[in-house]
Amino acid sequence: MTQTGVGNRFKSPLHEMTQTTPTCLWNDSASIQELTYSIEHGAVGATCNPVIVLGVLKKEFSIWKERIHSLVNERPTATEDQIGWQLVREISIKSAALLVPVFEAHRGRNGRLSIQTDPRLFRDTRAILDQTDEFSRLAPNMIVKIPATSAGIPAIEEATYRGISINATVSFTLPQCIAVAEAVERGLQRREREKKEIASMGPVCTIMVGRLDDWLKAVAEKENITIDPGFLEWAGVAVFKKAYRIIRERGYRIRLLSAAFRNHMHWSEFIGGDVVISPPYSWQVRFNSSDIPVRSRMDAPVEPRIVQELQRTFSEFRRAFDEKGMTIDEFDSYGPTRRTLRQFIAACHDLDGIVRDVLIPNPDAA
Repeated sequence: MTQTGVGNRFKSPLHEMTQTTPTCLWNDSASIQELTYSIEHGAVGATCNPVIVLGVLKKEFSIWKERIHSLVNERPTATEDQIGWQLVREISIKSAALLVPVFEAHRGRNGRLSIQTDPRLFRDTRAILDQTDEFSRLAPNMIVKIPATSAGIPAIEEATYRGISINATVSFTLPQCIAVAEAVERGLQRREREKKEIASMGPVCTIMVGRLDDWLKAVAEKENITIDPGFLEWAGVAVFKKAYRIIRERGYRIRLLSAAFRNHMHWSEFIGGDVVISPPYSWQVRFNSSDIPVRSRMDAPVEPRIVQELQRTFSEFRRAFDEKGMTIDEFDSYGPTRRTLRQFIAACHDLDGIVRDVLIPNPDAA
């Protein structure tokens, strides 16, 4: 592993970032082994969702198979879906316990496990809220993921008003980020008017920077667009940096979180910002093996010629980069939103399949 210098007091580049800048590291996994590694390198939070749980179960199936058998016996009328979501709860609770010392030290701003509401509820504000309420009570240091969809935005405001720290997910654009920030502000202001506590809350808004890049590459392929391929690696970065600048200028009380890593810039370009970097374990290992200097780049703008070319060439980038590029009612039909919801929902069905193999063993299997 390339370190930051012989005898250096930092374990790794990520550790150096967490110790010398305001930028926080969260682990994009609820795997105990992966979260333990991340905490050793300065992580102060973690995330969980059906895709992540699916990965944990596949990697640690020998550990969780017995628990699935137990749940099948304990809940004789439960469906595979109900058992699958119980696994989501238990994996999240187990990982959240590792973060309690951080949670107490940071007084609630960090040290949280981010658990996701069922993505199939993305159109139902009331159902999202009901699950958010339940998930928030699973552990004292839970933060609940709510999608930045048309139904998710009012759920974010109401959950915030109820004192629940939220992590807006399925979010890729400046219009979504601003809608989330304003919903959180409305929720916080309602609490303040009623003299309710807000100091221990730690809301964040995820921008899935790599998924925006992915979408523009797909659009370029579909529409036969030719552009410098390097420019497409900067789209998510440009949106994230613009959102960060606006959040600071307007004083919104929410932090941005970078997710969906595709290149080192989804980490390195945000160093120095009061933001959260949430890479998967594999990317953390890669970053910690790199010789990329840990220096503040958050306020360094993306080259104007790159932004201008992306705006000129892609209407889908303009929708993401312009604050008025989309209305809240248009969030659900945006390409990356549909792609991501489909993947998350497919992971729910795959999770059902893992439970099904225990609940109803395949008689034709060897």
